[in-house]
Amino acid sequence: MPYNSLEWLIEAELTQAREEGRDVGNLPDRWQELKRREPRPTEEELEAFYQEILALPLPPDRPYHEPSDLEGIRAARPEGPRSLDLPLSDAELADRIRAAWLGRAAGCVLGKPVEGWSREHIERYLRAAGAWPLEDYIPYVPPDRAPHGPFPMEPFLPSCMGHITRVQRDDDIDYTILGLHILERFGREFTTAQVGEVWLERLPYGQVYTAERVAYRNLVLGLRPPATATHRNPYREWIGAQIRADIYGYVNPGQPEAAAAMAFRDAALSHTANGIYGAMFVAAAI
Repeated sequence: MPYNSLEWLIEAELTQAREEGRDVGNLPDRWQELKRREPRPTEEELEAFYQEILALPLPPDRPYHEPSDLEGIRAARPEGPRSLDLPLSDAELADRIRAAWLGRAAGCVLGKPVEGWSREHIERYLRAAGAWPLEDYIPYVPPDRAPHGPFPMEPFLPSCMGHITRVQRDDDIDYTILGLHILERFGREFTTAQVGEVWLERLPYGQVYTAERVAYRNLVLGLRPPATATHRNPYREWIGAQIRADIYGYVNPGQPEAAAAMAFRDAALSHTANGIYGAMFVAAAI
């Protein structure tokens, strides 16, 4: 199934609708029947089915208030401090930021060889490799000696124990560096539209996924934020924006509100509601 095909979007939108509390009725069963049908459904039939999912109403008694605008989010917050007094010197702050960046990079290297594997796959592999429970980076063991997971490990050998000489390029780390570029180019008051501008200039389309790929496609189609986050985007509450948020914590030591505001402006390009809240929380926590 091609990535971001109508079939893919329908699968993800059904999940999103259920998680939002919408009554999907018999749509999942009808979808399974449609997938199995011969001849295959036409694009028009798939589009009509997708629109049927999008038209499902939210339940009137839904208890959640989930705004996707910054003022609405701020209005929903409890009272509390918006900044902290950090008794740290410039050198101490620089050391902490460096540690945060190294930790970010190390975490990506640690997980990269087994990204997309299930817990069961990982455990079987590590037990066969003699590395369970894991206490270091993932060791590389050839497939004839240990059962590999759903994706081959060979491309990620530079992220395996004993083979690490650098931090292998990773789409998650891309966004940390890209966020720094956005700040250097546009300053602290950068806009969501400027984030999209930099994406089109600096990110290859094939290196973005889920909500980010949808937002990228929407930018190319000429949509502007916040429509880039909502148009045909069943991934709008996934964790992509949360993954992009750490740079905004680094540059706002002791200022969680400022960090969260920057994360909001970045996240709003591709996400709504919980997809935005996760980004704001991570930036504020860092």
